[in-house]
Amino acid sequence: MLALVLGEAASGKSEFAEKLALELSAERYYIATMQVADAESQRRIERHRQMRRGKGFSTLERELDLAGLQIPVTERTAQTERPVALLECASTLLGNELYLPGGAGLQSWQAIWAGVENILRQQVHLVAVSNCVFTEGGAHSPEMGEYLRQLGLLNQKLALKADLVFEVCCGLPICHKGGYIGNL
Repeated sequence: MLALVLGEAASGKSEFAEKLALELSAERYYIATMQVADAESQRRIERHRQMRRGKGFSTLERELDLAGLQIPVTERTAQTERPVALLECASTLLGNELYLPGGAGLQSWQAIWAGVENILRQQVHLVAVSNCVFTEGGAHSPEMGEYLRQLGLLNQKLALKADLVFEVCCGLPICHKGGYIGNL
């Protein structure tokens, strides 16, 4: 199962995505994509660590190459239920793939989609978080224009193939596709 959780910055999308992952499986993996670049990124990483503390997530650091990630499924889980992986977040991973050395460059959104397919082939539920950054108008640099173009294509592909699509606004999840699960 693939679920997409979209939202603007500080919308509550990460908290909602964690709740969704908690409902899906007792075996949980957190795919962390943010690279520590400065004090602000370190602060955000620490806030996310605090949010998921005590919730049973095993963290898998993955700044690039989602297609090469193997989810370490335990034998117990393989026999009883599918694990869940929470990708936090696709928009950060896209920036990494576009601009970091060794990234996929102009093929970034396709590389991330190949990674999503890789995870789903492993019989793992995937909850992907991504940003909505398309409401702000104005002129953009060519680099930002390319990032927005690729993010739009990635989000469209994720939404098209997802079983569930939620947008979180002001902490409230809005279901665009699929239905609610469990206590959500």
